[in-house]
Amino acid sequence: MSRIAHCFAQLSASGRKALIPYITAGDPYLDATTELMLAMADAGADVIELGVPFSDPMADGPVIQRASERALARGMNLSLVLEQVKQFRQRNTHTPVVLMGYANPVECYGVAAFARDAQACGVDGVLIVDYPPEECEGFASLLRDHEMDPIFLLAPTSSDARIQQAARLGSGYVYYVSLKGVTGAAHLDTDAVAQAVPRIKAHVSVPVGVGFGIRDGATAAAVARHADAVVIGSALVQRLESQTRDNVAQEAAAFIRDVRAALDA
Repeated sequence: MSRIAHCFAQLSASGRKALIPYITAGDPYLDATTELMLAMADAGADVIELGVPFSDPMADGPVIQRASERALARGMNLSLVLEQVKQFRQRNTHTPVVLMGYANPVECYGVAAFARDAQACGVDGVLIVDYPPEECEGFASLLRDHEMDPIFLLAPTSSDARIQQAARLGSGYVYYVSLKGVTGAAHLDTDAVAQAVPRIKAHVSVPVGVGFGIRDGATAAAVARHADAVVIGSALVQRLESQTRDNVAQEAAAFIRDVRAALDA
């Protein structure tokens, strides 16, 4: 059983929902990523989504765009992202790590080399925004061959056929984008989420995580009434971007503890 599957099985057995924070690797400080990951895991994060910075993050709003720009300006690249996962694994062997990003860095690195090195460093899942399931048969198979879960995005506009394709090729969990927009948007409609999740679950056997627009414990708890997991990115990245180097991990942990408490309540 993969780390992701084991994590969700444990949560389901205890009647709890998964908290999945997202941070951009290399932001707000190049040398802080591993420390941030460890702090979030200790504070109650169940899975960590680690963003691979890219110069044209088409699905992301201004907050994560700025985070990618800062990380790239400091020299972050895919090789360093994998090295930071490797460092995290030296101290945490149980919390799943999912790389989230775009096709260009993976293509430049080399798809086969990426799968090999990501597995060796301890990556558990990969979500590439611009690798849709229709064009992802080979990549998904390569990830599975290297014991990693291919994870796909679904949206309010996804057809039943698209959901079925994601279910056939994906594993770990599916990530439902809760709105028609980019990360960090403020118009989350929990009623729409309540209608969408059962429709997705009719086609998929893996857990359903919901992200985009979840900003705090209250919205996370509202979404968790319907979903198996909540993903929080922009609100956390925005909170961290103004922190000092000495304080950044403490702030991340405090944010995670607050959201975890709201979910568990």
